[in-house]
Order: sequence, then C-alpha cells, then structure tokens
Amino acid sequence: MKPEYCTTSQHPKWFGLAVQALIIMSKENVNTACPSIELAKYLQSEPSLLRRILAVLAKEGFIGTREGRAGGYHLQKPPESIRLVDIYDVFRTGSKLCFGITETAGTHPFGCSMKSVLEEITNEMDESMRGVLSKYTIADIANQLETKT
Repeated sequence: MKPEYCTTSQHPKWFGLAVQALIIMSKENVNTACPSIELAKYLQSEPSLLRRILAVLAKEGFIGTREGRAGGYHLQKPPESIRLVDIYDVFRTGSKLCFGITETAGTHPFGCSMKSVLEEITNEMDESMRGVLSKYTIADIANQLETKT
C-alpha cells in the first residue's frame, strides 16, 4: 500500500495537497465551486485521496461544499485569514510531522536515551516549522505565484 493512500490524516502529502487546493479555490469567483475531479486533475492527484483531504478541510470550516450540477468546493473563509500553520495543525492531529525520527530509536538503554534527545530536537523542529508557517496565508502564497507567472 502506498503511503499517500493512508487513511489517517497525518501523511505530509496531505498538507501540500490541501494548501494547493485552497490556493486554487482562492482564485475562483465566490459563487463558483471547484469539483473535486477537476481539482484532482489539476493537482495530478488521486481523486479519492483529494476528497478525503477536502473532507477534513470542510469539517474544520476552511471550505464549504455545494451539491448538484454546479457543485464542488469553495472557500468558507477569506484567503487572507487562512494561515498555513492552521492547515498544518489540522493535518498533524497531535503528532509531529517528524514523528518517524524518534521512532528509529530502539528500546535498549542507548535507544531510550537517544529517543529522549531526538524528542527534544523534533519538538524544537516542530515549533520552528510552526513559526515559519504562521507567517504565511493562502493569499500570500497565491500572490507569490502570480508574480512567478
């Protein structure tokens, strides 16, 4: 089973796809909804994976859904108010993105000591990452993209 098909919302790929989907939605007219199949094609992602990601974003109030012929997803909040750290927090659900680092330590005495040190380092990494992500919004990233095209 490929890791991107995990059923939990802790896979790092989910964060990247969520940010990209939100940026695409930020470019759409407020009255326009983006169908998941079109978003998946544009992002070159598996539609069912993207729908799971969008379901989390909808549950957390970042996006809304519209059913029917003109259905799809749309932003519920202004892109200026959606910080990347908020998206990161939604998808990490209580575990650090770098959780795997500490899991490499064994249960022997050296491994236990190593795990303690690695936990301190990864906690610092996580806080640093959250600090960087708190500086940016979906609107900021969308504006950066406009200057590159």
